[in-house]
Amino acid sequence: MQEKRIHRIFVVSVTMKGLHATIEIALGIALYSVSTAAVVRWLDQFRARPLLEFAGEFTPQSHHFYAFYLLSHGIVKGAVVAGLLREKLWAYLASFAVFGGFIAYQLYRYSHTHEVALILLSIFDLFVIYLAVHEYRLLRKHLPTH
Repeated sequence: MQEKRIHRIFVVSVTMKGLHATIEIALGIALYSVSTAAVVRWLDQFRARPLLEFAGEFTPQSHHFYAFYLLSHGIVKGAVVAGLLREKLWAYLASFAVFGGFIAYQLYRYSHTHEVALILLSIFDLFVIYLAVHEYRLLRKHLPTH
């Protein structure tokens, strides 16, 4: 019973990563579809201090970076998630590298921004890696031996 519960938590966690990947892909495409000026005008409508500060620093170079980052990040994460949900062995190994890389980058960004969300995202990524290791071991145990 314990293994079934852990598996359900794994599926829910990986599905959440997949939904996040879908949002990143949509935002990346949206950013590629609009001008930098349009993004700045949209951010200015919110009148929230952090968004206004961000809008003031939003350049065509940062616009391109965010669009590329979101789209590529979402595609890579989406591919790994699809593999994990289909129990493909390559996806487990890829998830360790991909999510580990994301954690490293998030902690690097945290050292500059001190955004707590980056720490929370890193903790969630660690949790998914832990679950993926558990699932990988179970899957390997049940594979036929040659």
